[in-house]
Amino acid sequence: MKTIELFSERLKLRLIESSDLNAIHALHSLLETDKYNTLGIPDDIKATKKIITPQITANQQQDIVNYTFAIEELNTGTFIGLLGFNLGSKKYNNAEVYYKLNIDYWGKGYATEALNLILDFGFYNLKLHRIAAGCAIENIGSIKVLEKVGMTREGHARQTLPLKSGWSDNYEYAILETDERKTSKLKAN
Repeated sequence: MKTIELFSERLKLRLIESSDLNAIHALHSLLETDKYNTLGIPDDIKATKKIITPQITANQQQDIVNYTFAIEELNTGTFIGLLGFNLGSKKYNNAEVYYKLNIDYWGKGYATEALNLILDFGFYNLKLHRIAAGCAIENIGSIKVLEKVGMTREGHARQTLPLKSGWSDNYEYAILETDERKTSKLKAN
């Protein structure tokens, strides 16, 4: 199995594995994290296992194109969230990122720190040109995170997200390898 670990001052990102099932199920089951998520709350742990099994398989490929990382607190090893990083066509040299953190870690800079890590990984290790993300227009926390790392709002897609509350508009963000941003000090293993 491929090992990829990314470190920042407070965080460790590593590829998810089957032993993360309970922590991922707990994260997906939080009403607060479900509010702006199209996944919905899984009915039971078997449903969560069905969701993460293809992600774990994708992480085990020789040439990974869809990464799913566990976000852990570096000092304690506590699982605090997930971050997905899906590569686009090699011709376009791009990717899309998404993240979900446990509510106990909101508003403390962890999402910004994790996103900076993955931007470093994408631009410096994978030599990408463009990394995109999106969020519901009501998701003020994610908007702040995306803008804090230097992403530019490029678009507004109408009624594209099927949320529990109904159809939501989506802001589309991206950052280029040449854009100014706050970077983390990447150490990759």
